[in-house]
Amino acid sequence: MSMSYADGFDVDAPLIELDEIRKTFITGGGVAVEALRGVSMSIRAGEFVAIMGASGSGKSTLMNILGCLDRPTSGAYRFAGREVSALDADQLAWLRREAFGFVFQSYNLLASATAEENVEIPAVYAGLDVDTRKERAIELLTLLGVGERVHHRPSQLSGGQQQRVSIARALMNGGQVILADEPTGALDSKSGAEVIQLLENLAAQGHTVILITHDAKVAAHAHRVIEIRDGEIVADSGARADAPVHRVTLSDSANDSPSLFSGLNESLGMATRALKANFFRTILTLLGIVIGVGSVVAMLAIGEGAKQRVVDQIGSMGTNLIVVRPLRGRDATVNATLMPEDAEAIAQLPNVMSSMPDVTGEQTVRYGNVDYRPEDIIATTTDLPFTRSWPVAQGAFFTEQDMEDYAPVAVLGDIVYETLFPGGEDPVGQYILIANVPFQVIGVMSPKGAMSAAQDADDVVFVPLTTGMMRIFGQRHLGSITVAVSDISVMDDTQNAILDLLKARHDGAESFRIRNMADLLETATTAQNTLTTLLAAVAAISLLVGGIGIMNIMLVSVTERTREIGIRMATGARQRDILQQFLSEALMVSAIGGVVGVIGGVAVGVTVEAFGTPILFTATPMILAFACAAATGLVFGYAPARKAARLDPVVALANE
Repeated sequence: MSMSYADGFDVDAPLIELDEIRKTFITGGGVAVEALRGVSMSIRAGEFVAIMGASGSGKSTLMNILGCLDRPTSGAYRFAGREVSALDADQLAWLRREAFGFVFQSYNLLASATAEENVEIPAVYAGLDVDTRKERAIELLTLLGVGERVHHRPSQLSGGQQQRVSIARALMNGGQVILADEPTGALDSKSGAEVIQLLENLAAQGHTVILITHDAKVAAHAHRVIEIRDGEIVADSGARADAPVHRVTLSDSANDSPSLFSGLNESLGMATRALKANFFRTILTLLGIVIGVGSVVAMLAIGEGAKQRVVDQIGSMGTNLIVVRPLRGRDATVNATLMPEDAEAIAQLPNVMSSMPDVTGEQTVRYGNVDYRPEDIIATTTDLPFTRSWPVAQGAFFTEQDMEDYAPVAVLGDIVYETLFPGGEDPVGQYILIANVPFQVIGVMSPKGAMSAAQDADDVVFVPLTTGMMRIFGQRHLGSITVAVSDISVMDDTQNAILDLLKARHDGAESFRIRNMADLLETATTAQNTLTTLLAAVAAISLLVGGIGIMNIMLVSVTERTREIGIRMATGARQRDILQQFLSEALMVSAIGGVVGVIGGVAVGVTVEAFGTPILFTATPMILAFACAAATGLVFGYAPARKAARLDPVVALANE
């Protein structure tokens, strides 16, 4: 608002003016019931007025309209000269907070809050700082004779003590107008007399006291008695002639309303108490978020780990490689399209560092009484350690001289070495049989690692290309040609040059396929990203289910705490205060669930990793999972919170 909430009130006008107020209720069966029938009256500031009537006479309905908890069906209600019907929801909340203090027959104290916390509620919504409101609450409770019970909850107090707490709450923000609805109805005679005495004292101090009662003896304590029957005023003793003149004072406490930070802090505090009061329900609600967030964290870690393994495997082969393979015919035989001379020709092209031909097959290897069948026997050239960036761990790789001499020498992969020589003896110089041909071991390659779940790069034996083609495989055509390029940025150009060269050498026939490792890496990464996204989507469903659980629990909470909402509204809570409180509860549940879920997801990932599955944790999925959990709480908590904020105060208070 551009103007102050206090603007427009006339402090010299009658405090309360009712003109032909009517209130009609529609029953569940569609029948209209007229609770008030043209009520008109005027009350000056400082009066002690009793509104007396039998049950069903309309006196409680009248009190609700006077206290801005309900609106009349028709008629005019002016408070300090200003038409109340022109005030919006926040202005009505401000008026209840600034001008009114309610004392109910059933006390309407929050069961989960202490006496001190109950008294502080109006000051919380007025923006009073913590220390000041605590000091004032204790002062009021002490003044009303329950100072030693400030930290007790309502269930630990007698009826008279609870009513004193209720009166202290009514006075917390000044309580210029005390609306007491049957304040002695639930009390014994002694406690009732004490409460009436307190109200008389408040009236003597200048408070406007409006007492709603059915008891003529209680009403007799007031300075003015208004009798109501069947929704109409039938008698009014009138104001005392010697009554002192008072003026209503309305400060703009809206300007002192809580800041966003302090308001959120208060909401979180109230949310904590509310969640503690329903501990096991809170745990069950948390479980849905914990499972959702934990699933996201664990699934993404597994997906990222698998992707990283593939990237590392392909990277270990070298991303600057181009592999040329012959096409397979329909009869599944290899067409003899690649020859050693093709590799020599490719080696002469620009940007080519090496061109390594090879022939691959499977044969049984024997050493002593140990027979073993490696995944591959690879006949290749001396360029392999350089082209594949794969150093020798023991001994040496074969030489050009070995190639020229068709030397029967072999270099073992790490797995083959450990299988044939389990005792760890030096294999260099020993002889093994490959296809029943003796080969002398001259070296052992360094461990390279698994290429995939079904293939391991270390489960190989290398022999010279010439020796393998003649003495093991008996063929002149190649299995593949691996080309290492100097400049990756022009790899596509080099690949096209190889394609043109081979087509020219083979009469235009394109009986081979060319694949560079960069493309393979990109394809594998894309596939793994798709898998990771799928895993994340599956996990996100768990998070969605957790969010639905939050909404369900919050809706139940709103239903169960409808009366609490009414109490807060009666003490000055705005719609945004109620909205913020319930959103804070949803956010707190989601945040706690998010933190526990992240920890749980990491724990699951570590456990899975212990069984050999690659795991890669990164901060981004954890942050996103937590943020999504918090957002889920806000999104799914909004509808219940909005429902709570839009409740009618008088309807909420009537809820049992």
